[in-house]
Amino acid sequence: MELLSGSLLVLFCFCCVLLTWTWKRQDGKGPLPPGPTPLPILGNFFQLGQSNMVKSLEKLSKVYGPVFTVYLGLQRVVVLCSYTVVKEALVAQAEEFSGRGQLPSFSKDFNEHGVVFANGDRWRQLRRFSLSTLRNFGMGKRSIEERIQEEAQCLVEEFRKTQGVPFVPISILSRAVSNVICSIVFGDRFAYNDEKFLTLNKLITERFRVASTSSCQLYNIFPEILEKIPGPHHAGSKCCQEIISFIEERIKMQQASLDASAPQNFIDCFLAKMEQEKHNPSSEYCMENLVMTTFNLFFAGTETISTTLRFGFLILLKYPQIQEKLHEEIDRVIGQDRSPGIEDRNKMPYTEAVLHEIQRFSDILPMSLPHAVTQDTHFRGYVIPKGTYIYPLLSTVHYDSEQHSNPDEFDPRRFLDSHGCFKKVDAFMPFSAGKRICLGEGLARAELFLFFTTILQTFTLTSPMPPGEISIAPAAVGIGRVPPQYQLSVALRRS
Repeated sequence: MELLSGSLLVLFCFCCVLLTWTWKRQDGKGPLPPGPTPLPILGNFFQLGQSNMVKSLEKLSKVYGPVFTVYLGLQRVVVLCSYTVVKEALVAQAEEFSGRGQLPSFSKDFNEHGVVFANGDRWRQLRRFSLSTLRNFGMGKRSIEERIQEEAQCLVEEFRKTQGVPFVPISILSRAVSNVICSIVFGDRFAYNDEKFLTLNKLITERFRVASTSSCQLYNIFPEILEKIPGPHHAGSKCCQEIISFIEERIKMQQASLDASAPQNFIDCFLAKMEQEKHNPSSEYCMENLVMTTFNLFFAGTETISTTLRFGFLILLKYPQIQEKLHEEIDRVIGQDRSPGIEDRNKMPYTEAVLHEIQRFSDILPMSLPHAVTQDTHFRGYVIPKGTYIYPLLSTVHYDSEQHSNPDEFDPRRFLDSHGCFKKVDAFMPFSAGKRICLGEGLARAELFLFFTTILQTFTLTSPMPPGEISIAPAAVGIGRVPPQYQLSVALRRS
């Protein structure tokens, strides 16, 4: 029995060494980027802090350089750090880095359908269709500007109803932003007190929060094991299923009244395309892709923008002198007699600088979504095998000390030249870069500007806490950076 136990121990040790060696070799293709030696099965689990994986990866980059390899369980990942490296990969070698890796805790509900987590021809078809349809329904045109302006006025009315009493802005902001994407996807908006709409937005906000918890980060490393174990890491999937049910219900409603010759919204257009392509065996226009692409648009079009606004208003509470300068520019350029418009943006350099600095500083997707290389890729003297996941750390772009002086400070002046004019800063990628850049970038920028300026045109924002006691550090950092919960109160600036 002792001999058998000893043999098993030797065999286990041999397998560990063999597996580690297999992880490191590349069949003579070339060297992988360096990185800490992984353990069998566990990978580099012990080198990665589960409470803040972004910080752990940034620390490893100081040891192994701006391009290095880690193993999240069995999954090989090449991490890219700094503006220069991320740009070189996502822009200069855009095609090779255009694949999409999966985040099991988030993407398992999509089953590689929808525009965000798809690859290959499915992704190309859905992205081309989504971009075209969004443009046709007003992205960058006056019609969508008017929708945002109308929704911004609805948001003003909701703020006005608080009558100066401190409130938590999460739900109100989420509903306002969500209604813009509702008007594009469904063709209409919801009343702010609509029970289904309230539930939907709570689910979206909760899904984003859960995705940044340590239990979900652990699930992303060991999905095969944790999928079979009950726990809080399944909470996000429950949210997803309820959101999917809501979308499926809306699609059924629109199918019943569809006029394929005159589509009124994104879902109508997709349904019409499904009918048009029903005899095409290579078509990706099917119900599952419609549901998941709608989910993608809904989630990205709600949570990222509302989270950015929440961070932005929190920062203004912390730095009231910045809010005063914004008020002065809004009064001078727009005044009080009309709503802000997209054309005002070019005349408001300080507001533009503040919005850009909010996006840089809040850095709400610090790891971006994982990419994957579409072929064996030569990069900076290394060879990255086809299918390898890529983590372009956008946090190392936005906090790159070689590109931003004092990056840990909130300072809109970094986006202004010596004459006070707005200037572009290269190390700015809140929408990522390359072929996987956010397809709703234009819509998002319009919403941020119009919601932000409309609220500040009407109100002064204050906090129950003194500015010096307000923390602007995120409450959680994972897939996203979640701002801390806070209260604000509003005072009318006009009668």
